[in-house]
Amino acid sequence: MTEQTFSGASKSAIPRSLFIFALLYGGMTVLAGVLGNKQVALGPLAVEAGIFPFLMLVALSSAVAEYFSRETANKLVMYGFIPLVTSMLFILLVLGLPAAQDMDPARLSAFETILGQSPRLMAAGIVAYGTSQFLNVTIFSMLRGKPGETGVTKGLAVRGAIASALSQVIDTLLFISISFYGVFPIAELMAGQMLAKVVLSLLVIPFVIQGLVALAKHLDSETA
Repeated sequence: MTEQTFSGASKSAIPRSLFIFALLYGGMTVLAGVLGNKQVALGPLAVEAGIFPFLMLVALSSAVAEYFSRETANKLVMYGFIPLVTSMLFILLVLGLPAAQDMDPARLSAFETILGQSPRLMAAGIVAYGTSQFLNVTIFSMLRGKPGETGVTKGLAVRGAIASALSQVIDTLLFISISFYGVFPIAELMAGQMLAKVVLSLLVIPFVIQGLVALAKHLDSETA
């Protein structure tokens, strides 16, 4: 596959697929923190639901690296800090503003419980996001190698599974350690999160990446 290198709007319009993927990527960075407030049961494991949009971030960055280039995928990850940090700042602003007198106290309490993340949790989210996403793009691209190079894994599904699994192990290690170390024992929580993310990375993410690459080709063929 010939990579497309996106060099900016000064030379050409943003491809439709990249524009849509960027919108989706930004939304997932914000949604992951909100959904993380609920734990869901995956078989015997209890995991925070934020892993679903976070794994979507992994699939999107891998698909962009595959269809466009590693450089474009790294830009996508870098720009992802903008909605992530901006949403956190707005959350802090809204939490700091006084509630209306006629607001239902139960609803206010629920709102503050869901969105009242500590600065430690927010810092953990930023560090884990950046480290794991850049690592995913790096591993995914390195496994692809260069044309004619031997000793690398060429299969899209295999590369996606390996990169996702390894990056998500690091993500879990960083996020849980920064968030909860010294607060309560974290070994069991960390093991469960890692297992769930690795299983999903191996069984689901490769197909999502393939689907996104196929979607990108379809979207861009309509504008060719």
